[in-house]
Amino acid sequence: MKLLYLLVALFLSIGAGAQQHTPLPHGTVYGKKPSITSMMPATKLEAYMGNRTRISTTIEGKVIKVTKTKGGWFELDAGNGKIINAHFKDYAVTIPTDLKGRTVIIEGVAQKQFIADDGQHFAGDTVAGKKQHNVNANPKQSLTFEVSGLMVDK
Repeated sequence: MKLLYLLVALFLSIGAGAQQHTPLPHGTVYGKKPSITSMMPATKLEAYMGNRTRISTTIEGKVIKVTKTKGGWFELDAGNGKIINAHFKDYAVTIPTDLKGRTVIIEGVAQKQFIADDGQHFAGDTVAGKKQHNVNANPKQSLTFEVSGLMVDK
């Protein structure tokens, strides 16, 4: 009888071990496969954009953290302590939390954050020429990226 319990425990432990997440292999694609013909590092994206507010491009960068798996929300390292907030265009895409720390290639639309309160007044302000509203814009998170396709690189 003890042998039977031992065998059952052995089979259950093998089954539980098989359910653990395996590392993501190189080339795993989420969404559509990104084109790598005009790829650039994520650290150079803001300088490449210059005065443009939106561009379509492909970048390569390291995932800092996955904020929400459904819809593919994650943060990408943009260098110099800056962060690119990224999410999938298609909300049906689900990404694993195992992407944290991995280098990925993403294709989509990069956009600079727009702050409407830069030197503008609000209708109804009583004191002309003086700002009465504070905008808490984080300079480290000035770029957003709407991803159409992601591929695990490293």
